[in-house]
Amino acid sequence: MAKVKKIIKAEKVKLTAGRIAGFECPRDKPQTFLWSSDLLGLAVRAYPSGAKSFIFQAKVKGQTMRLTIGDVKAWGIAKAEAEARRLQILIDNGKDPRQVMADAIIAQETEAAAQREQEAREIVTVAEAWQVYVAERSAAKIDGKPVWGERHKAHHAYFVQAGGVKRKRGTRPGESKKTRPGVLVPLMNMRLTALDADALAAWLDKETKQAPTTAAQAFRALRAFLTWCTKHKTYSGAVNAGACQSEDVKNKVPSPKIKKDDSLRKAQIKPWFETVKKIGNPVIAAYLQGLLLTGARRNELATLRWQDVDFQWKSLTIHDKVEGERTIPLTPYLEHLIAALPRRNEFVFSSPTAASGRIEEPRIQHVKALTAAALPALSLHGLRRSFGTLSEWVEVPAGIVAQIMGHKPSAIAEKHYIQRELDLLHMWHVKIEKWILEQAEIEFERGQIGLHVVEQGNKRNYK
Repeated sequence: MAKVKKIIKAEKVKLTAGRIAGFECPRDKPQTFLWSSDLLGLAVRAYPSGAKSFIFQAKVKGQTMRLTIGDVKAWGIAKAEAEARRLQILIDNGKDPRQVMADAIIAQETEAAAQREQEAREIVTVAEAWQVYVAERSAAKIDGKPVWGERHKAHHAYFVQAGGVKRKRGTRPGESKKTRPGVLVPLMNMRLTALDADALAAWLDKETKQAPTTAAQAFRALRAFLTWCTKHKTYSGAVNAGACQSEDVKNKVPSPKIKKDDSLRKAQIKPWFETVKKIGNPVIAAYLQGLLLTGARRNELATLRWQDVDFQWKSLTIHDKVEGERTIPLTPYLEHLIAALPRRNEFVFSSPTAASGRIEEPRIQHVKALTAAALPALSLHGLRRSFGTLSEWVEVPAGIVAQIMGHKPSAIAEKHYIQRELDLLHMWHVKIEKWILEQAEIEFERGQIGLHVVEQGNKRNYK
């Protein structure tokens, strides 16, 4: 059998399989070439290691360019020649093959990245996007103030809570002693792409039967979340932007309902105060009276700290869910109630047994007081509502009451032009408190250390 002659010195020849197989690079050279006599610029390059590949060499804009086509084992001669012709055509057309190849690689990488992003969008769950949403909005600030208050954050956590935790507050008749899963939990494991109008309609059908008010609140939070998703680069391609705008969905959202008769009438002020003041826990008694006398939300007052109370300038700094915080007057009778409370910790309305250090469930004692006074049911929020309603007996400007209660301004003038200082609020707030105390037949003077019962004929007054 004839042996294949090994070619040591590179020369221009017709490329054949045999010549390529016998072509070797001397050990004393870094590389050597076997140039094709048929196609200008095409060659086989060999290394001392034995590796061989097809290369193409040509001039581009006056400079020599050399490109590797591929290993000779992977590329046949005909295929390598075709690739060399293609590269020469690019050069003849004024293009640099290296740039063309680089652009092709970038295009492939871009397409692959887009494909990966699309795949990621298709598998992302509502819960994953929700976590990013809550984290981003919780950290957001406008003019140095948080966009979301602590109460607003707590609402969003409540909507997705796992449930099954023992309730800290009292339970209503027939209510489980453990918390139920949040109203949005059934949607959390869904893919974001699957959260469409049909899914929302089915969810509303179920949840509104159990807790219509909570379902309506959760829907509004979910709608804001989906709007955020439409503007987020990661989720905009996965979210169904019009899911909440479907007529079928909007028609299923319960309308906000205000509890009827959930406020104290003028004639009910006296018996309410009499029974509340008899509550054995002075902290809860003061807290309930504070709700009525300030119109604050239950958690705004429950989280009041001693550092928020200014006895010198007669003010309270309330941390609310709308503006972040607001400063309201510290009226005389409320100041008296607060000053008499024990200073166990940082909280004004403290609790030695609650893990949080403050009162958690004053509703139980309030219900007992209402029953003792033979008064109809009244929620803690009803005390806030009572403040706004009873203030009308004093003919207080509506804007004053709204500012004390922490309501958003409802008119252009209120929002942009009227800026009331604390002294003006204090003047009106004292009038409101004085009128309420008159209806309760409580006689109070500044500087009193405590109250005692004074009998005046058939009339009982508290001094």
